[in-house]
Amino acid sequence: MKTTRQLYCQYLMSSNTNYTATNLSNHYEGLSHDSVTRFLKEGHFTPSLLWEKVKPLLIQHKNACIIVDDSVMDKSYSSKIDGVCKQYSGNAHGIIKGIGIVNMLYYNPSIDCYWLIDFRIYDPSKDGKTKLDHVNEMLSLVNQRGVIYATVLMDTWYATSQIMVRLQNESKIFYCPIKTNRKVDDSKGINPYKAVEKLVWTEEELRCGKTIKIWKTSRHMKVKLFRVMVSSQTEYIITNDVSQVSADEALTKSSMRWKIEQLHREEKQLTGIEKCQCRTNRSQRNHILCCALVWLFLSNVAYQNTTTAYQVKHNLWKDYLTQQLKYPKLTFA
Repeated sequence: MKTTRQLYCQYLMSSNTNYTATNLSNHYEGLSHDSVTRFLKEGHFTPSLLWEKVKPLLIQHKNACIIVDDSVMDKSYSSKIDGVCKQYSGNAHGIIKGIGIVNMLYYNPSIDCYWLIDFRIYDPSKDGKTKLDHVNEMLSLVNQRGVIYATVLMDTWYATSQIMVRLQNESKIFYCPIKTNRKVDDSKGINPYKAVEKLVWTEEELRCGKTIKIWKTSRHMKVKLFRVMVSSQTEYIITNDVSQVSADEALTKSSMRWKIEQLHREEKQLTGIEKCQCRTNRSQRNHILCCALVWLFLSNVAYQNTTTAYQVKHNLWKDYLTQQLKYPKLTFA
């Protein structure tokens, strides 16, 4: 029997903790372990397949946000998997061995719903591309596809001068936190650039923000800087929306980027995206794509039923537990 994408995705959606090829073959009559590994090794699934599936589900809005961030699939105990490299993991708060994925999320705040619309595998040894290269490619592609959005939200890692200038030129608004040592000028050229943490703030500026220029950007490009408190820590947020005059609203807008952290958590906990043990680069990529498709399906079912992806997955096991309590296959004595 031949393993298909539909069967493999069905398995990822239905399995609870074990997502290995062996476990699939052990639970599907007539299916061999070799068939599953061959499917993962010889298939060639790309993120364009994700777009094909998400496009008819996407509910676009003129005030929608594009959110970009990366996640690391932990492979700390793997020594022979292609594509694994050492990189920083926000979840582990340190450097780990893993496979990096740069994700692009579409968030519609009017209905509080989000969709994964694109992603890239961070594998510099294979393609020589940085995470910023991947973001630029995805931004170009989302524009080519005619996706409607107004704002781009990103983390400090992606708040580079190049990306900010690009978004400004494309008439897109951005909100992103910046590091405390980022050099800026709030004196209109009178004083030299200084680190953000060295700036002096008036009471009005704390409420309404201050207009600054970022080092190594166009001299005509002005942005608004806000100093806010997040979890008892000071954070600095910048935006090219110079009409923004509320630090609270700037924080609310920037905080929407945490939707992508929900995606990362749901993929890891519900699809087994970290659990593939195959060694080849292509097998890992195909597994990750299938996990993205499974997440998209679970998320869409959750939206249609006004519930969560976690509840959708939990309900798959609810009937089994109910049946075993009434008619146990193995009776405790």
